[in-house]
Amino acid sequence: MIRALYTAASGMRAQQANIDNVAHNLANVNTAGFKKAHLEFEDLVYQETRTPGSPTPTGSGTPVGLETGLGTRAIASSRDFGSGSMRATGSSLDIAIEGDGFFQVTMPDGTTAYTRAGALHRDGQGLVVTSEGYPVQPQISIPANATSVSISKGGIVSVAVPGQSAAQQLGTIELATFQNAAGLRPLGGNLFAVTTASGEPQAGVPGTDARGTLAQGFLEDSNVVVVEEMVNMILGQRAYEASSKVIKAADEMLAQVNNLVR
Repeated sequence: MIRALYTAASGMRAQQANIDNVAHNLANVNTAGFKKAHLEFEDLVYQETRTPGSPTPTGSGTPVGLETGLGTRAIASSRDFGSGSMRATGSSLDIAIEGDGFFQVTMPDGTTAYTRAGALHRDGQGLVVTSEGYPVQPQISIPANATSVSISKGGIVSVAVPGQSAAQQLGTIELATFQNAAGLRPLGGNLFAVTTASGEPQAGVPGTDARGTLAQGFLEDSNVVVVEEMVNMILGQRAYEASSKVIKAADEMLAQVNNLVR
């Protein structure tokens, strides 16, 4: 009965983590480029009273064993990098990725981070940067006298400049892909960092080597589906309640045992 208390408590802790994850997903339902996550669980060690195949009086082994499980725990937070819906904004520096790939940005410490959020802007020096001011790689500088900006599906950035009949090409926005995007480490701020689990980034021109293409004037919305998260929340709540009832039942059984000695 004491064991049941701890086993049920592990279930409550696991479902608390599950609800926390659902809350995080729902909180970011309107975050551009956000990718939802779901928790993975595993059962804990077993106390074996009898192992399968144990000898019997007849000389044959038992077909099944007798084990008592000791609960569960959350072991991983798996991120779903499926594409979100496209939302038209009309802004020339809003870019959505259609397919696989990440924008590359330079962090203040010189390292490179990766993002799917394509809400880009022009800073005081004309550089194309994220909403947090991190420059996009490779760096692209837009002239102050540019009247319009055009970004092709292949990432080529061109501007119209007064006095020039032809558009002026400024550079190409590249995308990075990974062998295992789920292995990227979330940094917050719609950014991810490379890990040994993700593999090294493979940067290149959009539309090549299975990379996605770019859509100017669009943003990729979060891929969180509210109805699915609400269902997950209800299931987590019911599982939490069930584990709490197990604790109550085990406590009542212990109370009855204590009353036997009175």
